[in-house]
Amino acid sequence: MSNDDDYVFDEATGEWRPASELVAEAAARDAVRDSAGNVLADGDSVVLIKDLKVKGAGQTLKQGTVIRSIRLTGNPDEIDCRTDTIKGLVLRTEFVRKR
Repeated sequence: MSNDDDYVFDEATGEWRPASELVAEAAARDAVRDSAGNVLADGDSVVLIKDLKVKGAGQTLKQGTVIRSIRLTGNPDEIDCRTDTIKGLVLRTEFVRKR
């Protein structure tokens, strides 16, 4: 550990900790995760874990449907994606699993 590290008082633990450690923990908490807890990134492929009725499309996406090239939104609970039949689809991360 170098002497130039800034230390910040962590009120949760009551200890002085390196600021870099706290920044890394905050980034891990804010990561977008699927239903199994895997971290999702732009361009990943996901699989639906249950049948979903799509409002406004009159269609149901079946369990096991693979969705490629997802995009992350500002909300960690939602991803933006598209299928062959539905463009501009927003899915909740609780209904997908990383492929």
